[in-house]
Amino acid sequence: MTELIISLAAARALHLAAQGLLQPRRRKARQADVVDAIRQMGVLQIDTIHVVARSPYLVLWSRLGDYPQPWLEQALAAGQLFEYWAHEACFVPIEDYGLYRHRMLDPAAMGWKYSATWMAERRAEVDAVLDHIRVNGPTRSSDFERTDGQSGGWWSWKPEKRSLEVLFTAGALMIAERRNFQRIYDLAERVLPGWDDSRMPHMDDTRRLLVLKAVKAMGCARAGWISDYFRTKPPRLDPEELVEQGALLRAWVDDWDDPVYVHPDHAALLAAAAAGTLAPTLTTILSPFDPVVWDRRRALELFGFDYRLECYTPADKRRYGYFTLPILRRGALVGRVDAKAHRRAGVFELKSLVLEPGARLSERFVRDIAGALQRLANWHECPDIQVVHAAPEGFAPLLRAALDLNTKDTKEMEAA
Repeated sequence: MTELIISLAAARALHLAAQGLLQPRRRKARQADVVDAIRQMGVLQIDTIHVVARSPYLVLWSRLGDYPQPWLEQALAAGQLFEYWAHEACFVPIEDYGLYRHRMLDPAAMGWKYSATWMAERRAEVDAVLDHIRVNGPTRSSDFERTDGQSGGWWSWKPEKRSLEVLFTAGALMIAERRNFQRIYDLAERVLPGWDDSRMPHMDDTRRLLVLKAVKAMGCARAGWISDYFRTKPPRLDPEELVEQGALLRAWVDDWDDPVYVHPDHAALLAAAAAGTLAPTLTTILSPFDPVVWDRRRALELFGFDYRLECYTPADKRRYGYFTLPILRRGALVGRVDAKAHRRAGVFELKSLVLEPGARLSERFVRDIAGALQRLANWHECPDIQVVHAAPEGFAPLLRAALDLNTKDTKEMEAA
């Protein structure tokens, strides 16, 4: 097959098509679309910050539009998904369980996610937690009363919580369901009763499959991007070997010295990208933990978007805000917004919205951004959008006017 050369814009379009972010959906989301979207991405990263919707819900909204958030937990409880350390803590399609079983059997290689010292020094306590779940059934961390006199917090988990987490990383426990986003732990053999380690693929096959899945999820991928997607460790498979086997396609991007790799399932998308017919038309707001931006290097190389999440940065050193959401418009990352949903008041506050340098403030550009923000605010049931700050100078009044027009049009439709 002739190796195609595509433009950078076409590479972006191919990436967004593979991620389900090329064009607006033509139909209302169905419950099965939640798991299908996660399969398309490979994983759905979990984070608990909720100044706006928690990240996994927002990642799905960017692709599905309005949908009932409980569908995600229902898919987990139904056994269509499981939780594990994939990119980071993630929801993963249940059929991929075997690809992560190797990590569970070698938990010490998981770094801070597992404490061999805790397991060795507190073995009796860990076993007691395991026995508690064996006898009493699915268990939350909050079911154990705190007895060490410390307050809660990220770095001060109570002993039982630490034991639950090491048992989870070691694969002895799985997450049976979530209630109010709290994890419910149970024995792995009860959550996944049909599993047997004889079904686990060989490690070489696992590495191969994770490379193929990563490349497919990204649409097109430089070699240096691949290992981050599922956080695979050395030794890593050279994608050129997969090209030689016919398992991957190789293409080139204008002005890049190294190739990009494309999964054969995306051959038609690659041809369309090369022909210039893959047109991105979706404008939406992304989570900081969306696969499109979670790899800072990839976001910079592919979109020219230098993105850093600043919620862990001291307030006086933040440049853009606590929890900035990237703005995707028609194939480009054009800005970021630090937003907060005031749910009781029904207000969606735009604390700071900063566009990328060189953004052209056309009427359609402003209308696209305003529309995406209004849809996000409505989904949060916070339809009143308040613009506190926007840059560059002159953008704020244009945005407010477009939002006011959206509100007027909505009221007229409701009155008709």
